[in-house]
Amino acid sequence: MAAPSKKVFELFVSKIPWSLAGKEMREYFAQFGPVKKCLLPFHKETGFHKGFCWVGFATEEGLNNALQKDPHMLEGAKLQVQKNIRPFVEGPRLSKDAEYD
Repeated sequence: MAAPSKKVFELFVSKIPWSLAGKEMREYFAQFGPVKKCLLPFHKETGFHKGFCWVGFATEEGLNNALQKDPHMLEGAKLQVQKNIRPFVEGPRLSKDAEYD
């Protein structure tokens, strides 16, 4: 018998202003439901984040609440928010400099 699959409730967020950090992203999305994780990868060379992140919610309700809001505005910028198609998996492609909590 196959092991039960774990449901993943993740968003992929892009067009993030360089002035925002993972903490601000987590706090912003927490208004929609409990945030389980927030991953904001950084460039090793520049020290700036790459302008996108993954936000994982503890519940499907949190994910749906975030998807229903449009637009998502932070620091005057409109974030592009969509349901993550592929579940995020930590691996060698991800920089160790990523902000992950």
